[in-house]
Amino acid sequence: MRPATLVALSFLAVIASGTILLLLPISTRPGSISFIDAVFTSTSAVCVTGLTVVDPGTYFTGFGQCVMLLLIQIGGLGLMTISVALFRLIGKSIPFRHRMVMQDVFAHTPRDDIMKLVKHVVLFTALTEFLGAVFLTIRWHGEFSFLRAVYLSVFHSVSAFCNAGFSLFSDNLMRWSGDFIVNLSICGLIVIGGIGFPVLHDVYLVGRGRKGKRGRLSIQTKTVLLTTCCLIVGGALVIALLERQTLAANGSMAHRFWAPIFQSITCRTAGFNTINIGALGDATLALMILLMFIGASPGSTGGGIKTTTFALVSAFTFSRVTKRLRVNLFKKSVPDEAVARGISLVVLSLAVIAFVVFMVLIGEAARGGGGPNANRSFLAALFETVSAFGTVGLSMGVTAGLTAWSKVWIIVMMIIGRVGILTFSYIVIGSGATKGVEHAEESVMVG
Repeated sequence: MRPATLVALSFLAVIASGTILLLLPISTRPGSISFIDAVFTSTSAVCVTGLTVVDPGTYFTGFGQCVMLLLIQIGGLGLMTISVALFRLIGKSIPFRHRMVMQDVFAHTPRDDIMKLVKHVVLFTALTEFLGAVFLTIRWHGEFSFLRAVYLSVFHSVSAFCNAGFSLFSDNLMRWSGDFIVNLSICGLIVIGGIGFPVLHDVYLVGRGRKGKRGRLSIQTKTVLLTTCCLIVGGALVIALLERQTLAANGSMAHRFWAPIFQSITCRTAGFNTINIGALGDATLALMILLMFIGASPGSTGGGIKTTTFALVSAFTFSRVTKRLRVNLFKKSVPDEAVARGISLVVLSLAVIAFVVFMVLIGEAARGGGGPNANRSFLAALFETVSAFGTVGLSMGVTAGLTAWSKVWIIVMMIIGRVGILTFSYIVIGSGATKGVEHAEESVMVG
């Protein structure tokens, strides 16, 4: 069994287990949930997406919410990561196939210390989520009882770090749109969780001086950090410009400062919101679709085509426009195979998104129209699909009203987005070219 297949099957196994638990009468306050909604919720939690067909804070009991929290944590780290950590904890040797999976998930190049990296991932996750919960508890202790504040803080800290975007508040985090502690804590957790464990490990080694005398960050790390900063700052500035009248009319100075930054960060990976997404202008929604499409970074808890892919394709386009021989990043030439994989990933992703949007529109048309955002049905379907692909979880308010047919396709898109479009294609067709005949070359016109 190939590592890619093992990863996909592990996610499907956890989704199936979560579905069974959510179907139990003890999990929901009404005592039951439809099968398709249970599958949708379980998939959204395991794939750390955050799209919801019911309000988690009021529909699920404490048991059901704890099930969701467990699914989010497993989905964020991955079942293979957790199983490796358990093997190490009880002192047993790690199976070879598990080592191969970890190599595929957490390393862009072969490395000898992959098990040490996995150990650091688990420890760092626990520490970061604990600190996030502490800060949120300090903030919410005055509004809720201490135990309730701790419970809410732990849930939202895990949800933010795993880039899930699930909230136990009916209005998500809109009531704290200008709050310093809530915004800083949630944004910090999202960025750290979405930047990728290999990058964090690389920064840690350089900071501790464990990479030799030169102590340089890898090209992977530099690309991720630069691209992430540019997307956050650029997205915040454009959102602030496009929605300046809405922000000025509906909030304080703190709200006008934090809301664009929060949405720029969360719409790439997490799915929390401090403003009404359905009330935003079309231009803002189009920008958010682009950010969701790009998504998080490799080896992280987020989806999308990833920041490195976006950087590679942008560098490739620049190199062709300026008639340069190779694609260069930080005075290093990127292998042609990596560039080809990046371009293939973008093309495949666009094709899958277009197909799923088409299928969702068919499902909604069969119902006869109507429902929320009926006058923006195409934009709403596109937004929902890209949100599922990027495992973001933002919605224009149409998720709960989708037909069963549309929900099935969004479920498929969430799984593809979490496993990875190239990984998913490798499961179907394999990971390398193994057949075919090479003929004499002849050029064709392009453009």
